[in-house]
Amino acid sequence: MPFFPQWSETVPWLAFTLNTCAYTTEIFAGAIRSVPHGEIEAARAYGFSTFKLYRCIILPSALRTATAGLQQRSDSDAATPRRWPSPPPCRILLKIARDINSATYQPFTAFGLAAVLYLIISYVLISLFRLAERRWLAHVKPSSSH
Repeated sequence: MPFFPQWSETVPWLAFTLNTCAYTTEIFAGAIRSVPHGEIEAARAYGFSTFKLYRCIILPSALRTATAGLQQRSDSDAATPRRWPSPPPCRILLKIARDINSATYQPFTAFGLAAVLYLIISYVLISLFRLAERRWLAHVKPSSSH
């Protein structure tokens, strides 16, 4: 018996949270480093303060760049429910499916419904990222010239 029994749930979540924070921080740091130096020089030539430089040039450009990395990270997290500890929505869905299965003895219905709900959640998250990407990258789209 562990000395602190509640730590059996806390420590894996802490590790999972720190890992996710580290990945997200690296994605944002890389996105900030990828802002073209010419844009920063041009903003400084216009007399932008450091705060305005970050607010108007660096952070919007970094968010546009980081969107793809964050989407890829969330897609890989959503696509791997076998990771331990599993995300809370996945755990809840599987618990409900197990409860339905034990009450009705219909595993295909219970787990099939859980799979469909999980796909809907994943689709909504991916759609939200696509909308954000369209909004933040609207100026990058090539114009159609006939």
